[in-house]
Amino acid sequence: MSPEFRRRAAWAAAGVFVLALVFGGWGLWRVIAPASGDLKGQLASSEASVQRLREQNDALAQRVATLSRSDQISRDANRDVQRTLAERDEEIAGLRADVAFYERLVGATAQRRGLSVHGIRFQPQGDTAWHFTTTLTQNLNRGSVSSGGLQLQIEGTRAGKREVLAWSMLRQDPSAAGLPYSFKYFQQVEGDVFLPEGFEPVRVQVQLRPRNGAAVEQSFTWADSTRDSPLNGADADAPPKAGG
Repeated sequence: MSPEFRRRAAWAAAGVFVLALVFGGWGLWRVIAPASGDLKGQLASSEASVQRLREQNDALAQRVATLSRSDQISRDANRDVQRTLAERDEEIAGLRADVAFYERLVGATAQRRGLSVHGIRFQPQGDTAWHFTTTLTQNLNRGSVSSGGLQLQIEGTRAGKREVLAWSMLRQDPSAAGLPYSFKYFQQVEGDVFLPEGFEPVRVQVQLRPRNGAAVEQSFTWADSTRDSPLNGADADAPPKAGG
């Protein structure tokens, strides 16, 4: 084999090798290039999906907030309705008590009574101060005005000994005058009294001194006078707040 032939054969082999590399590179590019394109497409699709999920999450969060606010509004409205119904029930009960009181006082079958104390109630105002409300009634002389003064006297114990507090002591004023009253059928008289420290009240005596006629005195236990009720006393029906 001549040297020239061997040279040509070597060049031919080199050419075939180069062609093989070229075709191999072209084939590799054909394999890799589409994969790279698919990866970019998948990445773009993933980003779009994430964005959609974020939008859906924001929408759900907004809906939850709206529903929560709506539920709170409904709860508040329901509480307002319940409170209003309770107030109406209380008003109805008060009106029924008023009607019962009027019926017992001025109704056709009402028992005729002269000046009397319907009841008395004490409410604490501090360590020693008490506010009292007492209701005076009369239906014996219909249309006539009953007027005069009201005083209290409280009996109790202090240091194990019986003690009676007069009106001047209760008012902390030696010259304290009685509280005035003037009415045809009933009137509520209010005032404040002061109990000394260590004094344990047992009984309250309401003293009425009318301008005309004999004095009236009625007693009530301290327990009944401080019990939580519309107005404590001999009658269960509470009178209206206004007098007449």
